[in-house]
Amino acid sequence: MPSNESKLTVVGAGLVGSLLSLYLARRGHTVEVLERRPDMRRETLDAGRSINLAISTRGLHALWQVGLEEEALKHAIPMRGRVIHPVRGELAYQPYGKDDSQHINSLSRGWLNRFLMTRAEETGRVHLRFRQRVTHADPAAGNLTVQDEATGETREVRDAVVFGTDGSGSAVRQALQPQPGFHASQETLGHGYKELTIPPGEGGRFQMEKHALHIWPRGSYMLIALPNEDGSFTCTLFLPWQGPMSFAALQTPESLEAFFQEQFPDVKALIPGLVEEFFSRPTGQMVTVKCAPWRVGGRTLLLGDAAHAMVPFYGQGMNCGFEDCVVLDSLLEARPDWEQAFGAFEALRKTNADAIADMAVENFIEMRDSTGDPRFLLEKGVEKVLLNAFPGEFVNRYTLVSFSRAPYRLAYEVGTIAGGIVAELSRALKRPEDVDLDAAAKLIRGRLTPFMKEHADGFRLEG
Repeated sequence: MPSNESKLTVVGAGLVGSLLSLYLARRGHTVEVLERRPDMRRETLDAGRSINLAISTRGLHALWQVGLEEEALKHAIPMRGRVIHPVRGELAYQPYGKDDSQHINSLSRGWLNRFLMTRAEETGRVHLRFRQRVTHADPAAGNLTVQDEATGETREVRDAVVFGTDGSGSAVRQALQPQPGFHASQETLGHGYKELTIPPGEGGRFQMEKHALHIWPRGSYMLIALPNEDGSFTCTLFLPWQGPMSFAALQTPESLEAFFQEQFPDVKALIPGLVEEFFSRPTGQMVTVKCAPWRVGGRTLLLGDAAHAMVPFYGQGMNCGFEDCVVLDSLLEARPDWEQAFGAFEALRKTNADAIADMAVENFIEMRDSTGDPRFLLEKGVEKVLLNAFPGEFVNRYTLVSFSRAPYRLAYEVGTIAGGIVAELSRALKRPEDVDLDAAAKLIRGRLTPFMKEHADGFRLEG
């Protein structure tokens, strides 16, 4: 086992950094956590930059391992499917799984982050330090130069094992760039996002279906809404930066209200503070980060968004980061030193992180373009029929990503095979219930079953 005498420094006290410190403390290590922001438990941070979390199987498993799943679920709202809001016409409901037992959960990012910080401190082994900015790092030596932004004082951290969990703009990742062989790509989505709020109705009631993720798909842009404990919904508007339907086109209260009246009339009626919220809250950007290597020897390791930031459209950014903690913890159980554990960690996680990052971008296109399309709805109906008719044999990509711990790369490949089967079976259909189950059985057992058998060991790896 890596020595408990090692000096461990986690850079970033966000969701992944806070959970990682808990895992490390559980192994008997003493951990210092450096966070550039103020303590969010004592100061109110800028609103409007946080997309609500959709925690699912991977994230819940990570919390369960440190005894926190039960408490987190008390503050979560199950979302059993999507409710699609057209501009005009009836709402459409798309269940996420084969039945209501398969659901994702809406959870406040702020609440979960505060909860994890507190639980980490309660171990007695984790020391959180706020307003701490890393101004320089030597990843090979485990040295950091840290500025206290409250006092202006600078200090040195030396000979540490450093974990970079400091998000998509990671200072630790930037310090890795001069290392031989290091490469990174950063792709910014051509869309930004703005957070808005639908307040609770009279008596704290929910003004829309509580147990659903709501989507207003409009082709090149969309709006989503997730439920909160207090009866409100956190809405996120995703718009291109430029163009006729874009943030650049919404510069006045009149243009904003006209846009919402035309495209989201039901939402406009539910947000009394629309104009004030829109113009007072920042517009966020979304980025996909891929890089390698994630480590330098046994001294420095990147996890979470610092290693693999992704856009939020599969709801897996936090779930993937939490799974990083689970996988690293299992490797530390078996590996005799930090360097071996870090190497094995990257070998396991890099390909899977790339896969879910790609799926997240693809799911954005599906959510904004396809969720209201009749052919898409038909194929989703056929998927549900097959999931129930062939339990244990037919599985789709969403099920593996959200309701299992199968490696993301295998989920991606299974989804390609399953999607081809569904498209072929749906070609001449009018209704999902008319799908030819005999033909389905032949396709599933001829294409999907052999793949699942061939990769059986891989599915057991993290599942």
